[in-house]
Amino acid sequence: MNKIGLAIVGLVVILTSCVNAEKNKLNVGDWLGKIEVSESQQLPFEFTLSQNVDGGYEMKVFNAEEVITIDEFTFNGDSIDIRMPIFEGHISGTYSANEITGEFIEESKGRKVPFRATYGTQDRFEAEKDAAVNISGIWETYFKVNTEDEYPAKGIFMQNGNKVKGTFRTKTGDYRYLDGVVTGDSMKLSAFDGSHVFLFLAQVTDSTLDGKFYSGKHAVQEFMGARNEAFELPDSNDLTYLREGYDKFDFSFPNSDGEMVNLDDPMFDDKVVLVQIMGTWCTNCLDETRFYVDFIKNNPDMDLQFVGLAFEYAKTEEKAFEGIKRLKEREEVPYPILLAQYGTSNKQKANEKLPMLNHILSYPTTIYIDKTGEVRKIHTGFNGPATGDKFVEFKKDFNKIIKELTSEAPETES
Repeated sequence: MNKIGLAIVGLVVILTSCVNAEKNKLNVGDWLGKIEVSESQQLPFEFTLSQNVDGGYEMKVFNAEEVITIDEFTFNGDSIDIRMPIFEGHISGTYSANEITGEFIEESKGRKVPFRATYGTQDRFEAEKDAAVNISGIWETYFKVNTEDEYPAKGIFMQNGNKVKGTFRTKTGDYRYLDGVVTGDSMKLSAFDGSHVFLFLAQVTDSTLDGKFYSGKHAVQEFMGARNEAFELPDSNDLTYLREGYDKFDFSFPNSDGEMVNLDDPMFDDKVVLVQIMGTWCTNCLDETRFYVDFIKNNPDMDLQFVGLAFEYAKTEEKAFEGIKRLKEREEVPYPILLAQYGTSNKQKANEKLPMLNHILSYPTTIYIDKTGEVRKIHTGFNGPATGDKFVEFKKDFNKIIKELTSEAPETES
């Protein structure tokens, strides 16, 4: 081949590479993602994509006031993998400039759900009709209705025209920042937070809700609600307690160095101790952890020591500690998180590790221990920022009890 022929071939290769490079770029701007939760239902969520000067992508997922930033993208040809910032879940599939198709996967839970996203500004839910009702207010709600597992929840909603935002509080936490619409007499709410895939659909009147709650593809629950501004859930400070015959709370679990840690460790000497029963997979636990991290930053000199006990889905000890390390680094958690259990988050098995508790009803649960080693309070669940006034109330109560406990003198030997 002569020089002219070689030059032409080289030019074709360069031009083809440029075309492929352009083809293998995702469009920046607004996108709409959809996760399949049943053969007939999809959960929509809005996100934006932007690109930095180094060519990396940043994805911002929106649920009402919540914004989740995702910045771990891996490309291989037309394949893409998007890893969630804290949780183990990831989106894996193929892509073009205007579309991503694949699955949202959580390996340790054995869950995969179909996923598709398309480029362009689109409504989360289409409001085909004007809202026939306004559901703003408080709703006494029951999930898994007419079963032995029925449980109460408090619906808290704010509606403006067709648009609705709010959450359901339960005894163990909240169902995140829900975002959606009322169209005619139908309510549609969704949330995708990088771990949970929540879709709520209901027929509504001025005084009733009648619907279904989809949690990914693995669970569907029927729920019913009635407007009740006076409704309140049981006190979260009365649900978990020390069993008869126990007067102390104790534990002994390994840290990432393989060292067993218990309450006799010098780090707890003459300190108020808060033991956080949690999991790195748990979004309510993440909300609580962020609150604790912020509190520690703002109160660095208090006689206070936190410690986390992680109950993990990860199948191996190594993977479980990887998840703990990721949480600690991403959220700048200054306190130790010990591995209490891996391979399952089963609460009955968790109770076997902590037999002094009547039950572990919720992740998270926090044990408040004073400087003498006495359990002064056990708080079940966590009402995060999505619960509005309830979160404000929690912060006020938390500050009050921590101030009281840390101001007490430690026990002295006679």
